[in-house]
Amino acid sequence: MPIAHAQYLQVEVWRSAAAGHFQTFRVPRRENQTVLDVVTEIQREQDPTLAYRFACRVGMCGSCAMVVNGRPRWTCRTRVDVGLGTAAMLRLEPLRNFTVVKDLAVEMSAFFDKWRDAKGHFEPGPSPPRDFAVVPPASPQRQAADAGIECIGCGVCYAACDVVAWEPAYLGPAALNRAWTLVNDVRDAGSAARMEAVAAGAGCHLCHTHKSCTQFCPKGLAPTYAIAGLKRATVAQALRRRP
Repeated sequence: MPIAHAQYLQVEVWRSAAAGHFQTFRVPRRENQTVLDVVTEIQREQDPTLAYRFACRVGMCGSCAMVVNGRPRWTCRTRVDVGLGTAAMLRLEPLRNFTVVKDLAVEMSAFFDKWRDAKGHFEPGPSPPRDFAVVPPASPQRQAADAGIECIGCGVCYAACDVVAWEPAYLGPAALNRAWTLVNDVRDAGSAARMEAVAAGAGCHLCHTHKSCTQFCPKGLAPTYAIAGLKRATVAQALRRRP
């Protein structure tokens, strides 16, 4: 069935790398259409050179994250028909605070390097325990760890973070959130080195508590509160070390 003119979307897409430009496409508007559907249709039907990234399409991997009309979000979970009206226009950009590889695809190595720098890996210690650890679900440590454990590393919080924009060395909300979950993991034996890492100059004390990471997290996590927990813990540790 022919689609009326009013049923088309005007889509502005960022092209090239850092010194690029916006290119406008016209895409048919469809029922239950997601932003990722729009990008896929442009790439398949209009310009096969358009670069972007996706995998699962169901909100499990986070690799389709982009800036949609100024807001970082998962494009597979963002429907076109929510709040855009009849004269809909989409402006699509790559995630901010990342190096652009091409068009809507970004390089995430530095983002994950900061997870490493924040000691965001489980450290079992020199020898494994003889039995499984018993961690009651109601314990404060378990609840604090559970609050942030569902992060999948999509980079939305990092793209939304003003401090990362001002200070590229800042570890960022995702890495610090991961560090906080491990600080509260009673089985982990690496907290001493981890606390040193997150208390350093590019660590948790750079956070200005703007809460952008918490506002935009697609998983509904609150990295702001994880970072606040690290601030309290590192200050308490410093006070204990005073003569």
